Amino acid sequence: MDRHFTLLPGDGIGPEIITQARCVLEALARKFGHSFEFTECMIGGCAIDATGDPLPQATIDACRASDGVLLGAVGGPKWDDPSAKTRPEAGLLRIRKEMGLFANLRPITPFAELLDASPLKREIVEGTDILFFRELTGGIYFGPSGSEDLPDGGVRAFSTMVYETSEIERIFRLAADAARKRKKHLTMVDKANVLEASRLWRKVCAKIVAEEYPDLTYDVVLVDAMAMHLISRPTSFDVVVTSNMFGDILTDEASMLPGSLGMLPSASIGAQGPGLYEPIHGSAPDIAGKGIANPLATILAAAMMLRHSCDMAVEADAVEAAVQAVLAAGYRTADIARKGEPSLGTVEMTDKVLEKLA
Repeated sequence: MDRHFTLLPGDGIGPEIITQARCVLEALARKFGHSFEFTECMIGGCAIDATGDPLPQATIDACRASDGVLLGAVGGPKWDDPSAKTRPEAGLLRIRKEMGLFANLRPITPFAELLDASPLKREIVEGTDILFFRELTGGIYFGPSGSEDLPDGGVRAFSTMVYETSEIERIFRLAADAARKRKKHLTMVDKANVLEASRLWRKVCAKIVAEEYPDLTYDVVLVDAMAMHLISRPTSFDVVVTSNMFGDILTDEASMLPGSLGMLPSASIGAQGPGLYEPIHGSAPDIAGKGIANPLATILAAAMMLRHSCDMAVEADAVEAAVQAVLAAGYRTADIARKGEPSLGTVEMTDKVLEKLA
């Protein structure tokens, strides 16, 4: 098969981990007789420096023309000025809108070999298998926002959570379809006791379940309670669907169940066109350039890209099996190594994956 991928290295450790994921994809193409082509484009802080825009039009065009998009990370202290005209994260929000990527999928499945790397007790984490569906293009991140000066010299700032019925319906149906293929257990997280937007979520989702998915076990959990449940009884959940901001926070919390942000990939998909795949960690500017970043989440994100955007399940399985084999063999990067345990750098860890893949 011929496939064309757009790579968006971004900032911080992004270029380092994207380079390693590309090495894995190139090795996979050789192994299975495919032809993979790559186009590299700018996003985030590096794009601001070069063009003044965190998401240049050339990047948008390349992404739309590709079979899948692999992103590293954006942002860093260099661009953290709150009074700046634009910020790297604006490019990330815009690309989701431009590509129609309304659903973010984040699997939270700890590797058996890393259960002791989690800050939680093994007996709490073991058996966890959660698939989060986070609504990605609506809510408080995209609603009306701004600030205004007050007569007393202060400032009033506002960010508004806005949702429409159709936005809720499309993400909820995706999550319900996934739950139907798994354990038939779906949880919706909201804050309906306070927020009007959450009350709409609750009303719309209840109607869809009653009319279209009566075979599912369906429950609703308030977001503050869910934050507690994730660290006390994570095995109680299967598929979880929620709004943009709640999903952002809860999935980062859940990422610590496997022990490190460096192990978890995510997929952002829409109704059609290429998806966007990335590790869930940030740009980690404190370790950028040191060669110690964990490349495994990005490599696993590349596997998700093959599975969801290219219909290459066998190839995706091969990558995931190689990562599993590396961990089973005891190899670790610094973020997942126990105290006193030796660790590998970014390139060395990728080399071990390539060995297993071969």
